[in-house]
Amino acid sequence: MQKGLKKNMVYKALTIAGSDSGGGAGIQADLKTFAACGVYGMSVITAVTAQNTVGVQGVYDLPDKAVAQQIESVLSDIGAQVIKIGMLANGGIIESVVTSLQPYQHIPLVVDPVMVAKSGDALLASEAIATLKDKLLPIATVITPNLAEAEALTGIEATDEEGMREIARRLYDMGPRYVVVKGGHLEGAAVDVLFDGVSFDVFEADRIDTPNTHGTGCTFAAAIAAEMAKGSDVKTAVGDAKTYVTEAIRYAEPIGSGHGSVHHFHTLYREVEKRTVLDQLTAAARRLEEAHAGALIPEVQSNLGMGLTGARTFDDVAAFPGRLIRLHRDIRSVAPPEFAASTHVAKIVLTAMEHDPDKRAVMNIRYEEEMLAACRALNLSIASFDRHEEPKDVKNLEGSSLEWGTAQVIRETGEVPDIIYDIGDEGKEPMIRILGRDPGRIVDIVLAILERVRG
Repeated sequence: MQKGLKKNMVYKALTIAGSDSGGGAGIQADLKTFAACGVYGMSVITAVTAQNTVGVQGVYDLPDKAVAQQIESVLSDIGAQVIKIGMLANGGIIESVVTSLQPYQHIPLVVDPVMVAKSGDALLASEAIATLKDKLLPIATVITPNLAEAEALTGIEATDEEGMREIARRLYDMGPRYVVVKGGHLEGAAVDVLFDGVSFDVFEADRIDTPNTHGTGCTFAAAIAAEMAKGSDVKTAVGDAKTYVTEAIRYAEPIGSGHGSVHHFHTLYREVEKRTVLDQLTAAARRLEEAHAGALIPEVQSNLGMGLTGARTFDDVAAFPGRLIRLHRDIRSVAPPEFAASTHVAKIVLTAMEHDPDKRAVMNIRYEEEMLAACRALNLSIASFDRHEEPKDVKNLEGSSLEWGTAQVIRETGEVPDIIYDIGDEGKEPMIRILGRDPGRIVDIVLAILERVRG
C-alpha cells in the first residue's frame, strides 16, 4: 500500500443471540441483515433452538462460560462499533453478558428483549425478566420491544399510539437512552414510536398482508445496529431500519408451511433482477433489429418494456428511452433500455400486473386488420376498448388512456389477454398492444405476426 493511503473502513457489528435452525430469526437473521447493510457481522451464540416456520421444537441453552468466552474472543481481537443483543434465554446468561461487556462500555448496545417466538413459544425463562430489567436495560443504548414484550416488562397493555407512548416513558425510566416501541401487532398502518426521554418520533409504514414475517423483530434491531455501526444517529438508524424491514417483508417469499422468513437480501436480489430485465430487453430489441421488422412500427413509434417481479411504481418498469423507431424497413433503438424510461409502458404493465403478476412485459405495434387477423390465427386471446368511451378526465390527462383502456379490458374479460387493441379516436392512432411474461415471449409473437403478414 502506498504511504499515506488508508485502508477502507470496515464497519463491524456483533450479535449476541440464539441460533434459529430455520434461518429466519436470531443469529442467522442478524448476520444476514448486517451483510445486507454493508456491515461485517460477528456472533455470540447464547442458545441453540430446533425450530422451523411452524414452531420451536427445542431450546438448548449454552453454558454461561461459553457465552462469556465468545464475547471476549471477538471483542478483544476484532472489536465492534455496535453490539446487538437478542435472545438470552435465562438469567445466568444475562448476567454473564452484562459482566463480560463491562470492559466495553464505550460500545453502543441495541437490545431486542426477545421473550416469545412468532409461534408463541417462550424464548426467555419467566424468572429472568427481572434480571433483564435490572441488569441489561440500564446499560442499553436502544431497546426495541414489541407490544407483548413491552407489556411483560411494564405491565401496560397498549391498544393505540398513546398507549405506546406511555409504555415508552415507563421503559425509559428503566435506564436505556432510547426506547423504540414496535406497534406491528396493532390494526392499521405499522407504527413504531421512538422516545429519547424528551421527545417522540413516529415511524409509519404500510401494513403488508403476508404470513412471511418470521424474524421481523430481530431483523429490525439488527438493521438499527448496522446503521449505527456505520455512523448514523439513533433516529436516522431507526428510520432506515424501518424502511429496510418493510421492504424485506414486502418481498418475502413463502418458505415452509407456517410463518416464512422476511427477505433479508431483497435489495441485492432486486439489483440482480434489474440487470436481468435490462439484458432481456436488449436481447429482444436485437432480435427485432435482425428481423427487419420496421413494418410493424406505428407512426408514434413503438416501445418494449418489462416490470420487475412485484412491480408497484413507475421506477420498477424498464423500457427504451426515445422508443423503438422505424428506419426504412428496420427497427432501431434510440438508447439502451432504462428503468423509469416510459410512463406509457409503465402504466400498461402496472395495470396488467395488478390482475396477473406474470404479465410483466408489453410492446405496441401498428394496427392493421391483417395484423389482427394474424393474432387470431395464432390463437392469441384478444380484447379491445373503445377510446370514444373514455371519460373526459382520462382524455385530458396525457397517457391515462392506456391505463384506463387496459383496466377496462381486464374488468370486462376477467383476465389479461395476449392482445389489447383499439381503433383510435380523433388525434389518436389505432394500436395493437402485445402483453406477455417477458420480452422474449413478446418478440416471439411479434415475429410470428410479421411472418404471417409477409406471407
